[in-house]
Amino acid sequence: MTEKPSLVLIPGLLCTADLWRDQIAGLADLADIIVADHTVDDNMPAIAAQILKAAPETFALAGLSMGGYLALEIMNQAPERVSRLALLASRPLADTPEDRRKREDFIRLAEQASTFHGVTRSLLPVLIHPSRLEDEELTTRIFKMAEDTGRDAFIRQERALLSRQPLTHILDDIRCPTLVLAGAEDRLIPTILQREMAVNIPTAQYVEISTCGHLPTMERPEETTEHMRRWLARKPE
Repeated sequence: MTEKPSLVLIPGLLCTADLWRDQIAGLADLADIIVADHTVDDNMPAIAAQILKAAPETFALAGLSMGGYLALEIMNQAPERVSRLALLASRPLADTPEDRRKREDFIRLAEQASTFHGVTRSLLPVLIHPSRLEDEELTTRIFKMAEDTGRDAFIRQERALLSRQPLTHILDDIRCPTLVLAGAEDRLIPTILQREMAVNIPTAQYVEISTCGHLPTMERPEETTEHMRRWLARKPE
């Protein structure tokens, strides 16, 4: 019997393994799945180094949003260990000044608030497609992931994101089978940025899922899982 490859999944900001719930179930026949811990440090290189330390010698790697930023940092540190790469709702760029101000504001609010919720109903329109705003099963899962992550880990994550460096310079050197997957209505990371990233990765295939915002693994799980199955089955070029 052929041994299954390992697949490391990295969640996004304020997300837990539940972000990948449907992919964990839908890809289990193709890979041994590990969900990385991205809550333990407050800078991106250190978080990536911790993930590498816990990972098998070689592995497929997928990350969504912050998880995608970390996946690129792992490619920056140890590209020889990554057999294939999937970047979902992500980008290789550092924060804009406006992004930085928002993160600093979120950190201050989290530090000063008497209770921590992480994601409120007012933030949902930037995370998911408008058609899903009244989907209580989906929104409850999003709220719970944020609460389970907690205030301290959220602040560490935001500080890591504030300090991250652009990684556009590594894209041309990526040679493993790569999937770039975007929600067509992603309000946090516009599709034009994700398409540009795919164009600059020689082995990338770009997929855009319609009627979908920033969380395709949860909003359109069947389509996302199917694209990831095809990615895992792709032959290296």
